[in-house]
Amino acid sequence: MSQYILRLKPYISETIWGGRKLIDDFGIETEKSNAAEGWMLSCLDMGPSIVADGEYAGKTLPQVIGTDPLWCGENIKKYSEFPVLIKFIDAMDDLSVQVHPTKEYCEKTGRGRSKTECWYIIDCEEDASLLLGFNEEISKEKFRSSVEDGSLLENVSRIKVKPGDFFFIDAGTLHAICKGVLLAEVQESSNTTYRIFDYNRVGKDGNKRELHVADAVEVTKTVPYEGKFKKGENKPNEKNLLVSCDLFSVWNYTVSGEFTDTCDSSSFVSLLVMSGKGTLRCNGECVEIAKGDSLFIPAGFGEYNVEGNTEILETRI
Repeated sequence: MSQYILRLKPYISETIWGGRKLIDDFGIETEKSNAAEGWMLSCLDMGPSIVADGEYAGKTLPQVIGTDPLWCGENIKKYSEFPVLIKFIDAMDDLSVQVHPTKEYCEKTGRGRSKTECWYIIDCEEDASLLLGFNEEISKEKFRSSVEDGSLLENVSRIKVKPGDFFFIDAGTLHAICKGVLLAEVQESSNTTYRIFDYNRVGKDGNKRELHVADAVEVTKTVPYEGKFKKGENKPNEKNLLVSCDLFSVWNYTVSGEFTDTCDSSSFVSLLVMSGKGTLRCNGECVEIAKGDSLFIPAGFGEYNVEGNTEILETRI
């Protein structure tokens, strides 16, 4: 099968807290009433990305790259499954307070898949915030009782945010995206979430959404947040490393004129366009890109060049 740069169409998740910025401002098409999450690069069965054009138009990303490991590069051999899921998230309202399981807990219980993630704040309201970890270390017993008596938020740390902020969130970290935040997320390829508190909201069926307190108490690290954190202050046309871990490495860069880098044989390159527009040239191809685009450059495609005025989040494994 021939290789080329894949432009991906996302799976869209509609929720009770989701907004319409991805539809109205980013040009992402959906018939759903909101676009809470756009799964911009996904190989999950429940919501795979779709190739937008070219020879494989209409096929899912796993259908295409699953035919030849050379699409993903040498590093894919370290993983039993495709390791990353990349999203846009638009929170018009507060998300539930939640936690994702660790690999050890999933192996112990025989359920779910671990999920470590990171967030890059694209835009937010003036007083927007996140919930991350606890104000101070507490016992599991106090954690459980605070959920039961409704005092949980008194123990949770609230962090104000601004565009360009970056947060790395290990599995087992209590967290919540609060209303007025638009972000990009790079995470383990998992959709396992233990919901701890949901503001007593009800779903479309009129019932309160399910909570998973027992699992959450077992897996949550009841300590202050100490994840990697970085203010976004990078120079134009220079890559800014945000995080590098066993699962993925993530950079951001602002292109003002021209930016050049290399896609070697170790990994594919995912480019998530967060603002502006430009032109991507690589391996003889010329692709117009704009805010809301997700591009997959096959491993080993060599030097690539971005011209224009745009901000990009880049991910490799």
